[in-house]
Amino acid sequence: MKNNFDVQSIGINRTANNVFDFIAKPENLSLWTNAFAKADQSSAIMVTPNGEFPIGLETLISKENGTIDWVMTMPDGSIGKAFSRVSENGKNAVYSFVLLAPPVPLEELEGALAAQKIILAEELKDLKIILEKN
Repeated sequence: MKNNFDVQSIGINRTANNVFDFIAKPENLSLWTNAFAKADQSSAIMVTPNGEFPIGLETLISKENGTIDWVMTMPDGSIGKAFSRVSENGKNAVYSFVLLAPPVPLEELEGALAAQKIILAEELKDLKIILEKN
């Protein structure tokens, strides 16, 4: 069986605290991801190829462990999760993200995950640009 996940990371020339504080604010998701038009502490507007729709959003943060995870409740009640970590790398940071396959039929899984991998790589580059210019 092929993997139904992907793990990507990027080095960011900012302190781990700076990176963590930015990513931990759900309001910033729309600044560096394509998946959200808007987000706050309890909800978000998700953007998909089929349009935008409201979801429940819970951001689980542990500064002590460097983790920022999201639990997304879709309109049909299904749950999606995303997991990430900010790690110290000297004076800078490494941000890693676990991309799980979207909830699509098995025959669409490989293509959907492959497309999301490309999008995530671009989002991480955008995050790096945003954080390094401040």
